[in-house]
Amino acid sequence: MTEQSAPALKEIFNAERLQHIAREMSAVYPAFDAKGFLKHASAGLAELSVMQRMARVSESLHAVIALDYAQTLKLLYALAPRLNSAFVSLFLPHYVASYGQGDFKRSMAALKYFTTFGSAEFAIRHFLLHDFQRTLAVMQEWSLDANEHVRRLASEGSRPRLPWSFRLAEVQANPELCASILDNLKADSSLYVRKSVANHLNDITKDHPDWVLSLIEGWNLENPHTAWIARHALRSLIKQGNTRALTLMGAGAKAEVMIGELNVTPAAINLGERITLSFTLQSTAATTQKLVVDYAIDYVKSAGHSASKVFKLKTFTLGAGEHHSIRREQHIRELTTRKHYPGRHSVHVLVNGERLASAGFDLLKP
Repeated sequence: MTEQSAPALKEIFNAERLQHIAREMSAVYPAFDAKGFLKHASAGLAELSVMQRMARVSESLHAVIALDYAQTLKLLYALAPRLNSAFVSLFLPHYVASYGQGDFKRSMAALKYFTTFGSAEFAIRHFLLHDFQRTLAVMQEWSLDANEHVRRLASEGSRPRLPWSFRLAEVQANPELCASILDNLKADSSLYVRKSVANHLNDITKDHPDWVLSLIEGWNLENPHTAWIARHALRSLIKQGNTRALTLMGAGAKAEVMIGELNVTPAAINLGERITLSFTLQSTAATTQKLVVDYAIDYVKSAGHSASKVFKLKTFTLGAGEHHSIRREQHIRELTTRKHYPGRHSVHVLVNGERLASAGFDLLKP
């Protein structure tokens, strides 16, 4: 999903929410120019995306509050717990990134505080661009913080490919720069943090897959928290059938199975309808085996060729001689990230990275 693809999401910053921010700001700062704020924040609101609306709130506060940065921060500290949405609170760290570059220590403290109400993942990246080493040193300290929101910020804010933000070229080129942060968090007790670490590592696999694999091969995967991170961090490589990644998940060996009763129904659909994939896996092995089962759809492109997209199904163990039935429904609909074209779409079952069976469906012309 992109910010432009979610018209409902941008309504988080609608006229009613702007009124809420104005009321709460007036409560902590009676001299607040609520009328001026609303006029500035509402101008052209309908045309703005969710992130542009978030930035507009920050800019509007700056436009009407005639105080210096330190004085304004005190007001925003008081405002933060009064806001009625975690996502809305993103304008607070945005204010810090926009107007606090010249006051590093105060701004770092502010981001640490504001992230506990929502997230400062986008804001911290502007400090990484401005003063990478100094900001990274603070984030390394944050990775050891008692608060899970602060620990997550250390990982999420330093992701090389954070969605809705610019890429961090230095981290993308050299993932070792954030290795200490990832190491500190590799067995974190918080699922919120573990998801971020896994996503950070998955980002790195796009540019340095062997670095991630070597890192995880050195981890203690007997720890369930660490194992969870590893499994989710390697998801893109597993979809690609990467042998090292599959081996780390205990599924590096060739699957000894037979695929039966493979069906994709209905045989032909219109755009916006659903298909159902169903099949059985029959073990032909003499011992229990770990299986990573995925499926791929070859989507027809505008030029007539196909491009494959892999989707996760499930990971499980299958005993000797056992069979297992799998069923998955998928909505074939237009997305901002995928445009559909009529024609034959092949569907493939992949087990431990190997394509073992295929079927398909026809997408009809409108």
